[in-house]
Amino acid sequence: MAKLDGKIALISGGTTGIGAETARLFQSEGATVVVTGSSERSVEAAKVALPGIEVLVSDAGKVAATSALVGQVKAKHGRIDVLFVNAGIARFAPIAQIDEAFFDSQFNLNVKGAFFLIKHAIPIIPDGGAIILTASVAGANGGLGGSTIYGSTKAALRSFGRTIAKELIPRGIRVNTISPGPIVTPILDKGLTPVQKDNFIEGAKTRIPLGRTGTVAEVAAAALYLAADATYTTGAELFVDGGLIDL
Repeated sequence: MAKLDGKIALISGGTTGIGAETARLFQSEGATVVVTGSSERSVEAAKVALPGIEVLVSDAGKVAATSALVGQVKAKHGRIDVLFVNAGIARFAPIAQIDEAFFDSQFNLNVKGAFFLIKHAIPIIPDGGAIILTASVAGANGGLGGSTIYGSTKAALRSFGRTIAKELIPRGIRVNTISPGPIVTPILDKGLTPVQKDNFIEGAKTRIPLGRTGTVAEVAAAALYLAADATYTTGAELFVDGGLIDL
């Protein structure tokens, strides 16, 4: 029997990168998977790249959109057994260059949108379900120069993972957090220039004890573990970072 047979899984930010790889893995383990993208273009591309997976347009930074998304899933599937809160953006700049729009764009999507997606989803998550959040080592170790805002949003998600877990203990809903280290995904192309991206990857290799960046498959495997295998684990944070935090 597959690990997620009969389960309904919703993955926000699931059209590329970690979300898409996790969607494929969850599907291979028997889940009915729904993923979201922020634009018609990304959704149409994902429908081709993710056969058999339902792909919906949803602006993860808008509270009304998170409510509508949960309503869509409820109407079609009745529940959400596994919620993977993965949508996010990463933009980097020194403090002197940060304006209100830069600040709000990341907090709206990475923090506010994530919180309200969880809030709206909780009523249709059965007792014993699972919630997983994608944070980052940048929220734990101060990150790199220019990551003040991004790191702060991920620190907020780490806090959500602990505090929401406590609130949901009476229902047996497990809430856990994955904090990846440097993973090469399309998100880097949105926040960095090509030169910055290359410098980031090469610099990361020198800091990581395992001597390399991680893969989306390795993060997806961690998500599957927390969704299906970690039945005695809640409020925990799993670092998938090559030893960057721990060593």
